[in-house]
Amino acid sequence: MDLKYIALFPGQGSQYVGMGKNAWENSDAAKEIFRRADESLGYSLSTLCFEGPEEELTATQNSQPAILTVSHVYYELFMDRYGITPLAAAGHSLGEYTALVAASALSFKDAVSIVHKRGRYMQEAVPRGEGTMVAVLGKPLEEVETALAQVSNGVAEVANINAPGQVIVAGDIGGIENFKALMEGAKIRELKVSAPFHCSLMEPARKAMEGDIHKAEFCRCSFPVFANVTADAEYEPEEIRRNLIEQITGRVRWHETVERLSGEYPNAVFIEFGPGRVLTGLNKKINRKLKAINISSFEDIALFESRIQ
Repeated sequence: MDLKYIALFPGQGSQYVGMGKNAWENSDAAKEIFRRADESLGYSLSTLCFEGPEEELTATQNSQPAILTVSHVYYELFMDRYGITPLAAAGHSLGEYTALVAASALSFKDAVSIVHKRGRYMQEAVPRGEGTMVAVLGKPLEEVETALAQVSNGVAEVANINAPGQVIVAGDIGGIENFKALMEGAKIRELKVSAPFHCSLMEPARKAMEGDIHKAEFCRCSFPVFANVTADAEYEPEEIRRNLIEQITGRVRWHETVERLSGEYPNAVFIEFGPGRVLTGLNKKINRKLKAINISSFEDIALFESRIQ
């Protein structure tokens, strides 16, 4: 099969009870990946993925390694079947770690352990109920930033620039309420998150992660991985470390990343590996001409060739 593609990996929020179970039931390779994840964490992540409970799976210290593991399973099964290396890769927030595993820059074992800690540090940075995130729909980034500059009561900052007319804002309760008042009449949707990710309130998590990231062994990427904070290709261990640390408090520049990838690889198929199809939907909003497809089940891999015709 002649396929040129970009590998994409989703972030937090894509998890659901039952994810990855069909792959585990049909593949010894998938069983082995789940076994290694369970061993690395010291508890049964696979049981959480397959059986829940949902509240425990959604806890950020569990959802992050769970999504990474399931995404890695689908990518590895795809590679086992088709053997075609991607031109480049990117991941949304947490998904950047999965992309680095795919590019052989970070071992799967280390990645599972690091993102488990990342989730715990992020939750500890801001107590539950003190921070939140909202999606601002249908407004340009400039208008959102103008309102944010006027927030005088608390913290409210751009966290993700996902697509045209979709900007995510994070902060404390006071700051977000102030921001919503300044954006009166705008379509604003509360997100179901346990903490305000990708803003300055995550500074304690950034400091905690710095040590873990510097201890981890990184190698040069075997293909370019586009970083969230720069929307540019990264290769070398030191720039990878720097970008991952900055990412914790920095904005996710997904819109720019997809535009850069589609410009550099104009004929590539954008394949999302992992639970759900959040990135596939965002990518079509960014560029309707993109050929975007998701692989979120064992069957998706088996039927892949017919799905891209």
